[in-house]
Amino acid sequence: MTYVAHPERNDRITYNRCGKSGLLFPAISLGLWHNFGDVDVFENGKDIVLNAFDQGITHFDLANNYGPPAGSSEENFGKILENYLGSYRDELVISSKAGYYMWPGPYGEWGSKKYLIASLDQSLKRMGLEYVDIFYSHRPDPDTPFEETMEALDLIRRQGKALYIGLSNYDALQTEKAVEILESLGTACLIHQPKYSMFNRWVEKGLLDVLEKKGIGCIPFSPLAQGLLTDKYLHGIPKESRAAKSHGFLQKSEITDELLEKVQKLNELAGNRDQSLAQMALSWLLKDHRITSVLIGASSVEQLNENLKCLDHVDFSAEELDRIETILGS
Repeated sequence: MTYVAHPERNDRITYNRCGKSGLLFPAISLGLWHNFGDVDVFENGKDIVLNAFDQGITHFDLANNYGPPAGSSEENFGKILENYLGSYRDELVISSKAGYYMWPGPYGEWGSKKYLIASLDQSLKRMGLEYVDIFYSHRPDPDTPFEETMEALDLIRRQGKALYIGLSNYDALQTEKAVEILESLGTACLIHQPKYSMFNRWVEKGLLDVLEKKGIGCIPFSPLAQGLLTDKYLHGIPKESRAAKSHGFLQKSEITDELLEKVQKLNELAGNRDQSLAQMALSWLLKDHRITSVLIGASSVEQLNENLKCLDHVDFSAEELDRIETILGS
């Protein structure tokens, strides 16, 4: 069956300018970190992506190691492009990254020019693309000179393999240094992708100020703190949740009684705003004009659509903001 996108898709979402660039982002972007690998059901992932596009989400965020197994998210996204979204390529902003472990040996991770160039070439083949719109250095490399990493990003842009360059997981000082090197080479840094949520606010200690000063966009990932800022953990740890698994980034030990008390109080406040906790957590990020878009994951079409409702109520009263600060600081 031929896919035809919803004709009013671009009227269904807010678009924000990315820093001082000419590029607009949907206020909510879709990340393919989880739920789109070979361990997942392809049809479900396909339905999520197509529904996202029908809702006006034009930005899809990937990385070389997304899956599992590593690389499979890009391969599956490539199949979706080939069979459904190919004719809409010029309406899409597609990003990928390299920096974390991808293959064995000395050239399979971090920030060398050898690794970054090879990784992007592999990503393009997996997705069946001639270029990505954004290519990120996924993390700073303590053992490779920043000059080499930034020269690789500059070369990638000049080769036309990426239209824009981004950084991810760089702190404020590292970002300033990287951006200065890129600028000296004649390449702008378009956007920064940091981990940022109500429970992880390190970006407020300098990074957001650097991005604003330099005219760089910001797209937070893990805005729901791996599910903590949802109703999932209000009554304990569900068997199928990430925290119940022995592997992964969220462990049972992190879910303390103190944390659960904060979650419950935030959930009560969200209810008073006629929002779910997840919707309020996303709105809370979007209230800051320095935030270009918020990157969310989704395990179902229904979950994605529920989270998109955050855009119906992004304003906060002074009393609500004070209450949130009190809860988070308690």
